[in-house]
Amino acid sequence: MPKLYLASASPRRHQLLQQLSISCEVLHADIDETPRPKELPEDYVQRLAMEKAKAVYATLRIAPYVEKPVAFLVLGADTAVVLEQQIFGKPEHAEDAHNMLRQLSGCRHQVMSAVTLLESREQAQNLPLIHQALNVTTVQFRQLSNTEIDDYIATGESFGKAGAYAVQGFAATFIQSLHGSYSGVMGLPLFETANLLQKAGFNLLPSK
Repeated sequence: MPKLYLASASPRRHQLLQQLSISCEVLHADIDETPRPKELPEDYVQRLAMEKAKAVYATLRIAPYVEKPVAFLVLGADTAVVLEQQIFGKPEHAEDAHNMLRQLSGCRHQVMSAVTLLESREQAQNLPLIHQALNVTTVQFRQLSNTEIDDYIATGESFGKAGAYAVQGFAATFIQSLHGSYSGVMGLPLFETANLLQKAGFNLLPSK
């Protein structure tokens, strides 16, 4: 079975893979996450997922990894919160987080999570096979007071999260409804990810 590399520094994505008993090696991909002018949210998350995976794939191809297997997979993912086509990434500071949560308060928004899986192969100038998927989940927030927002930001949960909230944390009390993928809102839609891995020959369930 091919070895899996996760092109992400997100502990949540690693934890979600561990939930399925999937072992992987984590390698951080340092890319520019700035949206391009007039870039659609779905194009944005798919581009970043691809760029993360490609950056790690290129590193594996040129780096002197002694134990690097011939066959390997690189998984990249990106998540954005979207309100009326406006992309909410990770807040840079408390004021930024407050502005995001203020806009999300009482509103229905989308969480878009893109997944890219690169499958190594020896032919075709070492170009990988590419597998991609996109999950879109609709989330409804209740009305939030400014005090609630400030108290939530003070917990530290907002930082490092798209849209300034963590669905698996205290922000679960903000969510009236969620239609789609809970794991996708966390950062890695497991249904789509599992499908891509299986297409690439990765066995999810242990064989008897």
